[in-house]
Amino acid sequence: MHKTLNLGALTALAAALLLAGCANLAPDYHQPAAPVPQQWPGVPSGDGTTTIAPGSTATGAPAAARDPADIGWRDFLADARLRRVVGLALDNNRDLRVSALNIERARAQYRVQDAARYPEIAAGASASSQRLPTDLSRLGRAYVGRTDSVTIGISAWEIDFWGRLRNLSEQAAQSYLATEDALRAARISLVAEVSTAWLTLAADGESLRLASETLRSREASLRLTQDKLRLGAASALDMQQARSLVEGARADVENARTLVAQDRNALALLVGGELPADALPADLDITVTQLAELPAGLPSDVLVRRPDVRQAERTLAGANASIGAARAAYFPNISLTANYGTASAELGGLFKGGSAYWTFAPSVNLPIFDMGRRRANVQIAEADRDIAVASYEKAIQSAFREVADALARRATIDSELAARQAAVDASAEALRLTEARYRQGGADYLGVLDAQRSLYAAQQSLIAARLARAGNLVTLYKVLGGGWRDDSAS
Repeated sequence: MHKTLNLGALTALAAALLLAGCANLAPDYHQPAAPVPQQWPGVPSGDGTTTIAPGSTATGAPAAARDPADIGWRDFLADARLRRVVGLALDNNRDLRVSALNIERARAQYRVQDAARYPEIAAGASASSQRLPTDLSRLGRAYVGRTDSVTIGISAWEIDFWGRLRNLSEQAAQSYLATEDALRAARISLVAEVSTAWLTLAADGESLRLASETLRSREASLRLTQDKLRLGAASALDMQQARSLVEGARADVENARTLVAQDRNALALLVGGELPADALPADLDITVTQLAELPAGLPSDVLVRRPDVRQAERTLAGANASIGAARAAYFPNISLTANYGTASAELGGLFKGGSAYWTFAPSVNLPIFDMGRRRANVQIAEADRDIAVASYEKAIQSAFREVADALARRATIDSELAARQAAVDASAEALRLTEARYRQGGADYLGVLDAQRSLYAAQQSLIAARLARAGNLVTLYKVLGGGWRDDSAS
């Protein structure tokens, strides 16, 4: 019973000392104000006025639409083939795998740091034998002494009166949470990268089909010109001009083939494995129409919920806690070593009555003079905090610009797309009329060649505009932090 009471008293003392550490020298944390307007900027129009992006409002009030953070990528990407490719990338991408492993590492580091706040209880057993010669023995004769002991206790436990260990634990916790936000940001970025690469492959595939069709058309025109040349209805100049267009189209075909192959390689790298043939894009028009529209009428404070911005704020909170740990170095460091156990000169007497023993050894280390090292450490921690504030504010500003740029593009892309389509229609009609006049002898072949070049350029621009519209939706989804609260993003 005596042993139990002593051990209980020691445990109670340790608990009381643990609870005594209630001081916290870290500054109170306050989230910095976002250094950006509360509304998105408008887009200047041709008459000097400012227009607001579709779906947004001049006051930045939320539109009647879902928050992008709640829109999972499976809901956003309606094309089943694209969803399949994105799913493969989330499962196999090596960069994403590294980000996930960084979370495991940061979690373990937090556990190591947090464990330092608590006493480490260890049990041990020892045995020692010693022979003393006659001239050293108090008994006047040589003898062999033996000591056996079994102990349990704590060693050099720092009692956290000033919150040093608590703040170091808080800093490690914020670092761990920052890695989780980094993983969320990496997932969103990967979804956007894969989607953009897939759309680019679709656009380059359509460019390859356009170039191939143009090559076949120009080869037919060349054969027709050669026939006319033999009949004396065309000149050698007409034939050479037609041949030049054929070779230009052939070069475009080869270049488009190269781009398609490179697009597939880029997509395979993002996916982290082989691409299934049935998951590749077939038509850019279908891809564009199946991308879900996003609400643009959101206040700019949505930016503080972006995972990369949250990561910057976690870093700031950790730096704030580090100031408290640095300040604690000004105060005495109190540590405790205590042991309780049983000892005997014989192994059989270890647990007999009267064999109990204990040690209690508190220590205090009071810093007096260190050539300003502690002050310098506090200054370093405060500078790190100020740097983290600036980095956090810069992250918000960068996010604001990304969203503003995406909204500016969204405000004009539909009009541009309509204009590009109208240009294609007009160029096709111009080519039809020019060819009709040429067949009737009312125009020379140079006009036909110019009309063909104009139509081809207009068709290429239309493909680029379609890709830009689809890419703008993907970009807007990414910069608004799309899907980070949705389970399907994991």
